[in-house]
Amino acid sequence: MLRVVARSAIRTFSPGFARGAAFQICEMSAAAGQEFQLKETKGDLFSCPATDSLAHCVSKDLRMGKGIAVLFKNKYGGLDELLAQKKDVGDVAVLKRDQRYIYYLITKPKYSDKPTYDTLRKSLEAMKSHCQENGVSNLAMPQIGCGLDKLQWDKVSDLIKDVFRDTATTVTVYSL
Repeated sequence: MLRVVARSAIRTFSPGFARGAAFQICEMSAAAGQEFQLKETKGDLFSCPATDSLAHCVSKDLRMGKGIAVLFKNKYGGLDELLAQKKDVGDVAVLKRDQRYIYYLITKPKYSDKPTYDTLRKSLEAMKSHCQENGVSNLAMPQIGCGLDKLQWDKVSDLIKDVFRDTATTVTVYSL
């Protein structure tokens, strides 16, 4: 069960946003002395701190021909390295770039398919395991599965909270 310890809306003013207002929502959960945080903020995902690991959704065929996946492919490359991992739907493929990991949540078989909440959950669990094994405590991601894949953000955010609730991970979700 997720216990919300604090929920706050913080209003900051930054140039480049509609009327100069960006909103950040932070949700925290405590379990066994650890603290999970889910933060939502407006801004460019790729402007997050260089120490934050990044995550996004892809298909098993790793086409990455549309949406934010194109930006990941162009920025981090490594397609052959990802394919060599031979991951399946529900897994996570991983690249290591400088101080961070780049997580490719494999949520559907082909680029033209749509993911399910179940395949997203399995991929999130695989990512959580990798994070715990490798000391990752800060993740940045877009609203995964909610762009071209058409999942609903309220359900996806609940999945993230459920999967990471017993960790000391901070997940920051960026939207434009």
